[in-house]
Formats: sequence, C-alpha cells, structure tokens
Amino acid sequence: MTEKKTFQQNSGQEPISNDVDKKEMRLDDARRIKVLSPGMMVFKRFIRNKLAVIGLIILVFMFTFSFMGPFFSPYGQTEVFKGLDNMSQDYAGATYNTELRYTVAEGEELGSAARAQFLLALGKKSETFEYNDNTYYILNEGENIYRIMQLDLVAEELGGTYRSFTENTVSGALISAYEAAVEMGSKHFELAGVPYRITESKKAAQISIEHDVALAILDVYDAYDESYSQNIDSFDFKLASTHALTKKQTEFVIGDQKYSINYGEGRSTIFDASGKKYAEVSNIIVNPLDKALFLAVDYKTAVREAINDHEDGFSYTDENGETTDYKIVLVNNNYSIKKETPTELIHMFEDPSAEHPLGLDNNGMDVMTRLMYGGRVSLLVGFVVIFIEVFIGVIVGGISGYFGGWIDTALMRFVDLVNSIPFYPVVLIFGSVMDTMEAEPKARIFLLMVVLGLLGWTSVARVVRGQILSLREQDFMIATEAMGISTNRRIFKHLIPNIMPLLIVYATAGLGNVIITEATLGFLGLGVKYPLASWGSIINVASDAFVMTNYWFMWIPAGMLILLTVLGFNFLGDGLRDAFDPKMKR
Repeated sequence: MTEKKTFQQNSGQEPISNDVDKKEMRLDDARRIKVLSPGMMVFKRFIRNKLAVIGLIILVFMFTFSFMGPFFSPYGQTEVFKGLDNMSQDYAGATYNTELRYTVAEGEELGSAARAQFLLALGKKSETFEYNDNTYYILNEGENIYRIMQLDLVAEELGGTYRSFTENTVSGALISAYEAAVEMGSKHFELAGVPYRITESKKAAQISIEHDVALAILDVYDAYDESYSQNIDSFDFKLASTHALTKKQTEFVIGDQKYSINYGEGRSTIFDASGKKYAEVSNIIVNPLDKALFLAVDYKTAVREAINDHEDGFSYTDENGETTDYKIVLVNNNYSIKKETPTELIHMFEDPSAEHPLGLDNNGMDVMTRLMYGGRVSLLVGFVVIFIEVFIGVIVGGISGYFGGWIDTALMRFVDLVNSIPFYPVVLIFGSVMDTMEAEPKARIFLLMVVLGLLGWTSVARVVRGQILSLREQDFMIATEAMGISTNRRIFKHLIPNIMPLLIVYATAGLGNVIITEATLGFLGLGVKYPLASWGSIINVASDAFVMTNYWFMWIPAGMLILLTVLGFNFLGDGLRDAFDPKMKR
C-alpha cells in the first residue's frame, strides 16, 4: 500500500521537487537571463551598481534644479534687490586756507603773471617787484595780509641832490615832507592828501606816488545775505575790515557806514549798524560738494566751531527747524563733513534668510536663482561640447578605421596636429578677442562651446578608429561586403551602432570633464560673462580672499553643485561601462 502511494506521487504530472527546485528563481538566474532582452540585461546590470544609481539620482536632481527650478523661483536671473537705507554721504568739505586770495581795487588789474611775480618777491622777502614796466610795493599789514600798491616815480635823492622824473621840478614842500619822514624813520608820508612812498634803489632814495592795486589775504569772507556780497567783496570793505581785525578793533567805518566786530575762536563776525549779522571772517574754507547747493553762513559757522574745538561731529538746525547730525572726518588735512542720507542701496552680500535661502551676491542678486540659471548654462555647455566632440570624432575615426592605409595615416597625423595645439593659451587668446570685440553674453556661450568642441574631439576619434579596426575584420562585416552593401551603410549602419555603447560611456564620463573645464574658464573670467551666470562664473568671487573667508554662501554652494554633478556623471559613466560590458558577471 505504501509503495503504491509512493509510485503515484512519483509518476504524477507534477513530480516532487527537491530542495534546489523549491528555491525561487532570481532575476539574475541563468535560466531567466535566457529570456531577457539585451536592453533588460543592461538595465539589470546597471541598477545592480549602487554608485551608478546614486549618480543617476544626483543627475536627476541637478537637471530638475537647473531646468525646472527657475519656473518656481519668484526671482529673475538678473533681478537686483535694492532698498532705502541711511548712508553716510559726503555733504561738504572744509580745509584751512593756505593760498592767498586777491581782492583787486576798482579800475586796477593784477593778472596771474603779476601775481606770480608778487609770490616770487615774497619768497625773496623783497619789498618791491616789477612787472610790465611797472613797479609794485608790498606792504605787510599783518600776518598773511599783504597790500599791493603801484609806485609812480616822482623824484630821486642822491647826496642831497634831487632829480625830478616829471615835467615839474621837485618842489620845496615835497623836499621838506620827504626830509621830515626820513628824520622820523618813516617810509611813507602824505602831501596835500597824496600818499608818497620812499624806496631804496642802489645808492639813491626814490620818492614815488603810491596807489592801491590789490589786497592779498588768507581769510575768507562769507556774506550772511547774498545782497551783501558785492559790498563785502569790494576792496574798500576788505581793506578797512582787515585793518580793524589786525588791530583787534571792535568797530570800523567805511564812508558813512559803521560796522562792529565780534571775535570768536578762529573766526570773527561783522555786524552792520543795526546789529544784524553782516559777514563772517575765517581762515577755514567750507564748500558744498554739490555746487548747486547753498550753505548758510550759520552752517559754516557750526562747521568751523566744531573744527576749532577738535570735535568729530556737530548738530545743526536749519531755518525749517529740522535738526541734522553731521560727522567730521579728517582726511589728508581736509575735513569731510558727512550726514546720514536716505539712499537706495543695492543689498550686496546679504546673509541667507527666509526670502533668500542662499543670500544675495555682490551684485544684489539671489544666489539660489543664479545657481539654477547657472546650472542650465553649465549642463548645456557640457552636452553641446560632448555632442560636437562625438560627432566629429565618429566621422574622422570611422573613416580612418574603415579605410586604413594612407587615409588612416593622413587623418591620424591631422589628429596629432590638433592635439599639439595648446588648449589654455588658445582659450585665453580667444577670450581676449571676445572681450575686445565686446561679444554679447549669449553669443559668447555658443562661441565657447564651439571652441571647446573643436579642441576636444581627437580622443573620440582615436577610440572610434581602434574599435572599427577590430570590428571590420569580423564575419558580419565580411557578409555585408559580400552582399554588396555600400560603404556608408557598412560604416554608419553596421559598425557605428556596434560601438555606440562605448560612445555612450565615453560621452557620459566626458561630461564631467567638460563641466570642470567650463567652471575653470568661468573662474578665470574667460567663460560666461555678466549678467548671465554659470557655476564657474559664480564661484569666481572666491578669487577675493575677503569674500572667500567671510561670505561662504557666495562660493560653497556653486562648488558643491559642480562637485556633485561631476561625481554623478562619473558614477553614471562607470555604471554604464559595467552594464554594457558583456563580460560582467551575470
């Protein structure tokens, strides 16, 4: 009975499986592989490589970030962020006057050439100087106060003998007045209301009539009202006020007008007869930086008081009752008066925030948005350059490998010639030419891609030639020749498809190198130009040591994107190489 049961079990339609048969077959089981398509086999081997899958995930993220991210970004690639902020700006300048200022008497003239002669005479400590056949006398009225008078020679005295230089003889009254002045030790006397000056010329004493030409002083006069300016700038006012200031007088009179003086620290205020402020005298010049701006004398007074008191700032209340704080900065003996002014400023080097996760760059643009658009450029350059390299390399390498002989020799020598061209010097020259021609940023991108492609196809040509030399001797190529298939079809329909896996692997691995090259050129300033962005041009700011050490968000994100993208392509290239290799373990 037992034997029968066992026989029935063993002779049934479903025999009993042993332990090996009971194991579930895996995807890579040899019995299953026989029914898989070549594409499925490649895919199975690819996903088994964990690094290749990681590389694929990285690249999917990079492409999504670069090509889809800008559609979701609220900002534009070249959008500059500005805002109102208080900025310390130069408002006025002040300095101690070190150059003489000239006030010329009415009807007189003292040109630049005559002034130069006057300064030479001062340097030589001479009392007189000559210019254009005229003799001038310099009268020192006080410290840095010089009265310039023209002398008209009347007579000359030598050993008690008088000689006239006019049509009239020397009068006894003139001789008496001259001798009285000499006895008193004076070089100046008056006769009938006419002023005379005594000067020495060699051994003779000369008697001349003098009249004022100009006044040279260091002090600056500021009128409290524009209507006072004409009188204040006149020679008579300057001369009378200078005399009073030199003698520390509190009053002086010009004609029927009476003026009073109030002395302050480093400045003096002149009042008119009604007690109204008329002018201020100081040796500190205060001028607005904007020539169209008028500075009130009270404001200049506040500046001068602060400078004389060695203060670094002051407050001033204008005629509208608004009080403004000013800062005084000394730069090379010049005082710069600054005030806080609301100004539209570009928000440069702004730290990361909720609105700008990676902050703002040196141009006030959103760094994350620039990285998105920069990724487009970097990836686009990589793919276009690789396409150009593969396209040219396949044609040259395919023809060279298939025909061989002198064609192979000629094409390979041409490849050697292209390889001998120095890459970076050519790119440097090309970048300088584009800078000189002021090429548009977009045109510059395409020209850059063409140059990189034309300089990098030779390695593809060598790889394709080597593979075709191996494939053309195999049986399927002999069959195509026996069937009379044309040469073009043999190369591009039968040979090239057999080396496509190798080209795919090469292109994938080469993309990382192209992106590195573009980033290097961008860092050197030879790649994409502002306002467009690439990862290389973004990281260019790291050439400034201050930026590199203080603003990490300006260059680390771009560097990380380049690093991850290159790693992703390398991982993907290695995975594809292993997947397409038929000798890989199944």
